Amino acid sequence: MVWQTIGQPKILDLLQRALDQGTLSHAYLLVGPPRVGKMTLALDLAMALNCLSENARRPCGKCASCQRIAEGKHSDVQAVGLNRSLNPDDSRERTEIGIEEIKDLLHSVNLPPFEGRCRVYIIDEASNLSLDAANRLLKTLEEPIGRVIFILLTANVRLIPATVISRCQRLNLTRMKISEIEADLIGRWQVEPQKARLLSRLSHGCPGWAIEAIKIPNLLQERAEKFEKMQEMIRGNLNERFGIASHLAIQFGRKRETVYEILDAWSGWWRDILLVKTGCRGDIVSIDYLSALVEMAGAYSLAQIKSTLRSIAEAGEQLNLNANSRLVLDNLMLNIPRPLVNQLHGQQAEVKNA
Repeated sequence: MVWQTIGQPKILDLLQRALDQGTLSHAYLLVGPPRVGKMTLALDLAMALNCLSENARRPCGKCASCQRIAEGKHSDVQAVGLNRSLNPDDSRERTEIGIEEIKDLLHSVNLPPFEGRCRVYIIDEASNLSLDAANRLLKTLEEPIGRVIFILLTANVRLIPATVISRCQRLNLTRMKISEIEADLIGRWQVEPQKARLLSRLSHGCPGWAIEAIKIPNLLQERAEKFEKMQEMIRGNLNERFGIASHLAIQFGRKRETVYEILDAWSGWWRDILLVKTGCRGDIVSIDYLSALVEMAGAYSLAQIKSTLRSIAEAGEQLNLNANSRLVLDNLMLNIPRPLVNQLHGQQAEVKNA
């Protein structure tokens, strides 16, 4: 048995028992934060259903069927909604899954499997279904078809119609322990221990992020650029801060998600500064920036750090409510206090991009 999904033992046990007993549901709803492993689990289940191995414990991960599914080439495993934003927040940019996409997906639903044992339909980020698309899907879910299984994935179940949810068996994927992700990075992905320790913390319990960071090294470089931008903002005078706000507002008008990612990164660093300030260094995420975080913790009072965290959170909430982005970001620049000392030295942490 070669399940690629990690950190979800109860769900894997449940699905394996259902496979062994022939009691799988006709539709599953996988709920969990972005990059926690929902798509990996969906593909694992598709492989298990269509595995050609004679071994009773499937999937094998090695047969032609398993490999074709892993490569996205199996004719009986179809998906929509791929390559969309990984952040499903309703007020942020979302790409709607329209009724035509669902109609195309369901075109073969009444046909027998072509090359496998079961047809599997995967809908990635099902919260992006339009109302018409959800209603069209609902008609099919209400009348289960033999040898057909639907797998819906979402990070925001509140945006899926209750009628669709009620037709699926819901499985909640939870964030993994940092230690488990670190061990997997070292054991399965051969990541050197120091980098594995960093990536596991940065993943916030979602192994997909850590794996993506291995495959796309510039993710850490982009993170370093965000930290430098924050340092620039902190050291800047009022005009320089407003210039940064203007630049962010322009970015927000073009691609909202970019600005939300910056605010999330800033919030994460200020949380680490708070942990350093309160003597909880062992809990910080950005261990590669420890010296810079210590410097910043010494330059601000505890009240200032807490106030900054609140201001960043409020800015994100206001942007979610479609407030004027330039006014929101200008206000944020005004609310982030100057350090108690004259200036930060701008000490740069070493980012270990092994």
